[in-house]
Amino acid sequence: MKKQILALTAALGMVAVLAPAAQAGTLDDIKARGKFICGTMGTAEPFSFQDPKTRAIVGYEVDMCQAVADSLKVPLELKLIAVEARIPELVAGRVDLIAANLGWTPERAQQIDYSFQHFASLQKVLARESDKDLKSPADLAGKRVSAVRGSSSEAGARKHIPNVETVTFKDPSGAFLAVQQGKVSGFVISELNAVKFKAQAATSPVPVKLLEPALFLEPWGMGMRKGDTEFRNHVNKVLTDMDASGEADRIYDKWFGMDTLYKMKREFKIAEITG
Repeated sequence: MKKQILALTAALGMVAVLAPAAQAGTLDDIKARGKFICGTMGTAEPFSFQDPKTRAIVGYEVDMCQAVADSLKVPLELKLIAVEARIPELVAGRVDLIAANLGWTPERAQQIDYSFQHFASLQKVLARESDKDLKSPADLAGKRVSAVRGSSSEAGARKHIPNVETVTFKDPSGAFLAVQQGKVSGFVISELNAVKFKAQAATSPVPVKLLEPALFLEPWGMGMRKGDTEFRNHVNKVLTDMDASGEADRIYDKWFGMDTLYKMKREFKIAEITG
């Protein structure tokens, strides 16, 4: 009996050593640190990019991060992250939230929690205007297309274009250059960035066109660590309050409205992503 008690005591001690320590919630971390750290890309105009005049990182998702920081009454710190580093940086605790062109996918939703939808992105394909045989994304079956590495555009291309071969790049500029140089037949990207690249190439030696219809519609949310309900509820309340007050419309119009290159009207509401 004494040996059994000693064995049980040792086993319980080992469990205590191996069990993870209770983790403080993100709101507690932010309060203790005195600042809110938001991960964003910094290379994806107009979501987050460097203002050429001020050199500051600005954009639609930066304003969303600022709204969360303001609600917490702490300064905002932006941390620039690459597409493929978004979820690892979040899970490792190096950022409190990611607002970085994060489309919802079932695979990502198993790793992290999403806020309510704060943007809805049509994913489209750019092709060279001279490629007369390419009229729709279906015409790219069996061909090569470019996309940003680790993006949902890359995954969507493989899912929606039969037998496609994806060639990936670190940033959108590299992926766009590949289609202009003829290294790939198409470039899969969000409609907003597609419009920007199309306008930039209009007077170049290699103009491009948008293939219709859109490849797929993708809801975007902001990413948070899995299971942190208190923080997720807080962020969602910030978003719904912005929607109700008209602030969400104001920010959207600032970056995508009629006075911008995109000339778009917000047709989505901030709402839960249902998948």
